[in-house]
Amino acid sequence: MKKCTKIIVMALSGAITLTSYAQRSVTTLNDGWQFSNGALQDVKEWQTVRVPHDWAIYGPFDRANDLQSVAIEQNGEKEESIKTGRTGGLPFIGKGVYRTTFDISDTTNVTYTLLFDGAMSNAKVCINGRHAITWPYGYNSFYVGIDSLVRLGHNDLVVTLQNFDKQSRWYPGAGLYRNVHLIKTNRVHIPVWGTYITTPDIKEDYASVNLVMEIDGVRQFDQSPYGETVDVSTTIFSPEGVEVAKDATKYYARGQELSQKFIVKNPALWSPETPNLYIAKTQLSVDGNVVDTYETRFGIRKLEYIPNKGFFLNDIPTKFKGVCNHHDLGPLGAAVNESALRHQVSLLKEMGANAIRTAHNMPAPELVRICDEMGMMLMVEPFDDWGFRPKSENGYGKFFNEWAQRDVTNMVKQYRSNPSVVMWSIGNEVPSQWGKPGMDELLMLQSLVHRLDATRPVTCGMDQIGSVLDNGYAAALDIPGFNYKPQYYQMAYRRLPQKLILGSETASTVSSRGQYMFPVIPVADMKYESHQSSSYGTEYCSWSNIPDFDFAADDDFPWMIGQFVWTGFDYLGEPSPYDTDAWPNHSSMFGIFDLASLPKDIFYLYRSQWRKDSPTLHILPHWNWAGREGKITPVMVYTSYPEAELFINDKSQGRRKKDTSIEASRIRDGWKEYNDYTLQHRAEDASKLMNRYRLIWDEIVYEPGEVKVVAYDDKGNAVAEEVIRTAGKPHHIVLTSHRTELNANGDNLAYITVQVADKDGNIIPTDNRLVKFEVTGNGSFEATANGDPTCLMSFQKPEMKLFSGAATAIIRSAKKTGNVTLKASAKGIKDGIITIPVR
Repeated sequence: MKKCTKIIVMALSGAITLTSYAQRSVTTLNDGWQFSNGALQDVKEWQTVRVPHDWAIYGPFDRANDLQSVAIEQNGEKEESIKTGRTGGLPFIGKGVYRTTFDISDTTNVTYTLLFDGAMSNAKVCINGRHAITWPYGYNSFYVGIDSLVRLGHNDLVVTLQNFDKQSRWYPGAGLYRNVHLIKTNRVHIPVWGTYITTPDIKEDYASVNLVMEIDGVRQFDQSPYGETVDVSTTIFSPEGVEVAKDATKYYARGQELSQKFIVKNPALWSPETPNLYIAKTQLSVDGNVVDTYETRFGIRKLEYIPNKGFFLNDIPTKFKGVCNHHDLGPLGAAVNESALRHQVSLLKEMGANAIRTAHNMPAPELVRICDEMGMMLMVEPFDDWGFRPKSENGYGKFFNEWAQRDVTNMVKQYRSNPSVVMWSIGNEVPSQWGKPGMDELLMLQSLVHRLDATRPVTCGMDQIGSVLDNGYAAALDIPGFNYKPQYYQMAYRRLPQKLILGSETASTVSSRGQYMFPVIPVADMKYESHQSSSYGTEYCSWSNIPDFDFAADDDFPWMIGQFVWTGFDYLGEPSPYDTDAWPNHSSMFGIFDLASLPKDIFYLYRSQWRKDSPTLHILPHWNWAGREGKITPVMVYTSYPEAELFINDKSQGRRKKDTSIEASRIRDGWKEYNDYTLQHRAEDASKLMNRYRLIWDEIVYEPGEVKVVAYDDKGNAVAEEVIRTAGKPHHIVLTSHRTELNANGDNLAYITVQVADKDGNIIPTDNRLVKFEVTGNGSFEATANGDPTCLMSFQKPEMKLFSGAATAIIRSAKKTGNVTLKASAKGIKDGIITIPVR
């Protein structure tokens, strides 16, 4: 047994008192933790913290944090170079230790389990000085039975963690950044993730439901003449809480699983538009006593991936309008927060997105639950490094051979009953795409997933299209997923047996909110002295493209099942194209939303394509250009309408109509081999495709005043207009909250947009002044950010410079009801004040 250093733990959590036949109890261990940086034996002082906790997000930012000298094969780099900010420039490398206590009041006929939703990373868990479990991968959930380690009364829990340099390609976070749960059950119980629900037959008037469960702690008949019988009763409740099906049976224990089958009449189907959720409530009884109750939430929905036809959800052809997201929450770091995740999903749904790829790691359970509830499909992905030729020196490749099967098993068992999960990914851009070892790894992982869940297909994000088409790698997958290869989709479709293609990672269009560069042309890897990228949405990386390519593929090819944009939100780390010795850049620029969760212009481009139920009309750029008088300043309009007319100070600049004659097949299938499609070809095609999806006036001469666009429907009727104006002198601060009230649970967050307006209320898009924050009442200041990928100001200090005229302040609710007030002040202008009820 591994040794654990024994320490005296001062923090206390609440005691649990249950009878021997009581129902299960789950206690989430949030409060009462103490933390210290460094190794356990070197601890000199402790800091009281609340879990989830990310020790590295407090900074400070520093160029020296995790400097990496690497050659990124996926980017075509042949020689190593210094990469700054690749993992966010935050101090996540090193050791940390957490300690707390929990009370045990009963050990008779009961069992205890510790469940960790995620711990970053290389976790070692000790109870009362004795080793309980080790788990290397920081993104996975894991659990351990602790009956042999606990005692009546106080029990000491210590978790030590360690992050290494060259461990990650982005900011991983550090610490107990996800929740920890203590689970108490009867000896006879359903274990963690012990149920699996499928809905194999779905008709308009009925659906069949199959529930498979594990039952632990039962004396088995094949091991003892005194085997036990367990009475198993399951009731299914509708989304309205009404009983709709029931089954009761006996379980004769021989170590096997138990299956129950049901018919639900007139099922309410789960979809992004109607996220209906059922609950299966299972009770186990021994000798007439209920010993365990376990609830499984599920949805009834039909998934079909039909060759040549596409993806069908509940018999309806559906395109994935998805985004890829890393796990960090911007200024909150990696520490999970349910209201922050709900905020992200709400913003994505407002844009029209219907799916998220958890790139490139297992998601937090909170995210999956939220996607079930809010109607967001999920592609769940475990890692992006396999055992053969790992990308990162100390990344997952070190653990793959020993741990991959255990990690993938946990992932699939944890989420295979969630209706939002519609596809599994087993990896991303793994270097082993090039050789036989990679094929062996692919087949092992895919077979494992199929054994655990046969209801969903398996994909993998592939970027080496020449290799994977020639060596059978792409043909072996259920769904071939390609990263940034829209120009080769038709060739791949013709060659692959699946007759379906997925854009597993698309666009990587780079932009900085509110920053506009001239001239406005499609261009790869453009860099500026400001270390920003243009918000016109015409700049991309050498491997990627503008969104218009992917829109055309989705629109024109029925066998194209959709896309997952890189990325929904900017994230800490990977500051392309400013990643090679380009400090202070330390966050990505790929996001549709910036690091402060504020939308960039490109949000409206996606919305104009993805929201069919709500019109979009957006003008860019802003119209505060002192010094550009008389210079060409192109205007673009992102709209769901087919045509519009532009006015500058009431003078018409002409009408523009989207050119729908520009087809993806005509533009992008003229290249014989993989290397025929050059950056020049890409720029030429981008210029054409932009006219299909954007309205562009590229000869506008800037003059201050008013810009107005009038939109027309397909019959030529004027149906909407939008106006922007040149703002005057700064006058006052404007605060806008995405929440009208908060829950008094200590965890609810309100995201408040901070801007400056002139005396007439016109927002000033170029104001970059410092704003200070003060929170009073029933809440506290949590964090702030401005979306500037070069800004090194602390997220936790209650002040922030505006970037392109805006920033975000985040406040946290208290555990008492009342009101919380945010005051924002800056020199030379009137304060902004907003009050939010806490109920």
